[in-house]
Amino acid sequence: MSETVQDSTGAKVSVEHDEQNSAFVVRDDSGEVAGRAHYLAGPGPGTERIMYHTEVGSEFSGRGLAKILVSHALKTSSDTMVTIVPVCPLFAERLKEHGNDFLAIGGRYRWATEADVEFVKQNI
Repeated sequence: MSETVQDSTGAKVSVEHDEQNSAFVVRDDSGEVAGRAHYLAGPGPGTERIMYHTEVGSEFSGRGLAKILVSHALKTSSDTMVTIVPVCPLFAERLKEHGNDFLAIGGRYRWATEADVEFVKQNI
């Protein structure tokens, strides 16, 4: 399911969860992929998303698309009761600053361990 939002310039973009490719994707108004937030399903019991890399094409920089990706991934994970494990610095920074707000809306997260980082290295 795709959601349409405005970027920081006021342009419309769509953001969606691409479960098949384990990513959240943002597209510009023409449908071109502008960025992705990649994750791996965690190795342990339960439902976790290890968010390990967020990228936005240089031609789309300055539009707040990485922030849109992070927000959408956190909201979707909260709605589906999936625990976020932030290996990606953008996710870690957001949760350091707004982790209590994320928990207040029913979100779940835990800080990444060395085992999580090794899991990512072995599986990407």
